[in-house]
Amino acid sequence: MSNVDLLSSLLFKINQNQLALEAAIMELTLWAEQSGAGDVGSNVRGALATISKNEEFVNISLAVLMTPE
Repeated sequence: MSNVDLLSSLLFKINQNQLALEAAIMELTLWAEQSGAGDVGSNVRGALATISKNEEFVNISLAVLMTPE
């Protein structure tokens, strides 16, 4: 496996982990909001918005890296 292939695979797996963490954090956020911690939920949603904002760029970049030359 070439270094470029390895890097592409590594970045893909890191992105998968990031999305899984985002989903888990959102579940905890919903629970916190339902438990009356609306301010915490709002803060977390603001941080998660950064992940959402960058998701398309990350996916496009990974697709380019993983496309065979």
